[in-house]
Amino acid sequence: MATRRIWLFLGIAAAAVAGSVVTYDTTFGNVLYVVLYLALCALAWVAVARTPRGPQRWPWALVAAAQTLWLTGDGIELAYYYLGDGVPPVGLADGFWLVGYPLIAVALTVMARRRAPGRLRSAVLDGLTLTVAAGLASWQFLILPNLGGGLSVAETIVPPLYPIADVVLLAAVLFIALSPGDRGAPTRLMLGAVVLYLAIDVSYNVLPYVVDYSVVGKIGPLIMFGNALMIAAALHPQSGELHRPGQQVNVLHPARVLFLGVAFLSAPTLTLLEDGVERNAVVALLAVALSTGFVLTRFTIAVREQERVQAQLAYQARHDPLTGLPNRAVLGAELERTEGPVAVLYLDLDGFKRVNDTFGHDAGDLVLSTVARRLSGAVRGSDLVVRLGGDEFVLFCSDLPEADAIRLADRVLADVARPILFHGQTLDIGASVGIAAYGTDLPDGDGDLLRSADMAMYEAKRQGRGRWVMAGRLP
Repeated sequence: MATRRIWLFLGIAAAAVAGSVVTYDTTFGNVLYVVLYLALCALAWVAVARTPRGPQRWPWALVAAAQTLWLTGDGIELAYYYLGDGVPPVGLADGFWLVGYPLIAVALTVMARRRAPGRLRSAVLDGLTLTVAAGLASWQFLILPNLGGGLSVAETIVPPLYPIADVVLLAAVLFIALSPGDRGAPTRLMLGAVVLYLAIDVSYNVLPYVVDYSVVGKIGPLIMFGNALMIAAALHPQSGELHRPGQQVNVLHPARVLFLGVAFLSAPTLTLLEDGVERNAVVALLAVALSTGFVLTRFTIAVREQERVQAQLAYQARHDPLTGLPNRAVLGAELERTEGPVAVLYLDLDGFKRVNDTFGHDAGDLVLSTVARRLSGAVRGSDLVVRLGGDEFVLFCSDLPEADAIRLADRVLADVARPILFHGQTLDIGASVGIAAYGTDLPDGDGDLLRSADMAMYEAKRQGRGRWVMAGRLP
């Protein structure tokens, strides 16, 4: 699905969920809910089928399986509602619902490992720190109050499993949220889905203390929008970013430090609330809070200094020092993640060696810097301009039809050919451009895309320079 269709899909899902909330606990509302969920499960398996075979497919299969299990649990509950003597407080449906949580948790954990190979340790440690704090709060406020007497064994054991499942799911989503890697729409959709799941589960346990249960029940259909967000992440054209090594450097955001500080203070705070507020205990807690704040501040300063150095080194490794353009490594990463459609323009300067030999390297550097600026000004903000080395440049343009790629090549030829002044002298430079434009049927290898544009560029030089040639139209 194209990106626009993803947002249209979410809009339709939101409207259907709103209708299900308004018509909650009616036959029409239940039918609408089931039809929507059947469609979402079908799309989840479509996303699995569209994912290339290999290790990247089975996390999405786990997500689709979890959605199918949850739908089965909903179907069992509706069968009790319409065909039985009422919905039991604990039943077979709970088994299907509970199994779905670890499946999604495993899928998210596998994705986190693959998007940050060898760089996940800090994310895991921070995630577990926050998870322990959340688990302690869950035990204190959600599990213990429901362990009273007079209940059957099943009614005693099963309800606490939901907060435990939420804690497991929280740990998995924190591994992705805190790991280095790209933060595009698929990642945000996935995080939004899990956050919505957790918010709804907590609301189910907390809201009955403040509002009537008939109102609480209406938030149930909202979980369907979380399902839609997760499936939209699977269907998104860039869904591979969730399980592909990303380029983003791991940064210790101030909010991350704040949450860690809250986690450190959660145990003594909860203990204080349970045992009662005493003056000495309050003073001790304030002292711990201040000490924790000072230590975390010092820790943050040290880590941020290290991160700045790492970011500088990472930038230098991925950018050309003369022009500031991304280099071959960045282009390789873009080619690897390309799912089409895409256009690649391979550009080689005409007359650059003559300028370099006649006027010296300063003139050559001026030409390269000027051409880099002109190329950057000719493309869209989403396009990538790369200097491969020497006098070779590549324009990488996603979602650019062939006709627009040709117009871009004409504009590039005109811009590059404009005279360049150097100490009162006019430097005349031209370019030969090879174009490789593809729809969804990309070449088998990432290198084939660049190689096709390269061959077309050499054909443009052979035909007389100062022109473009389209790959696939070579004589």
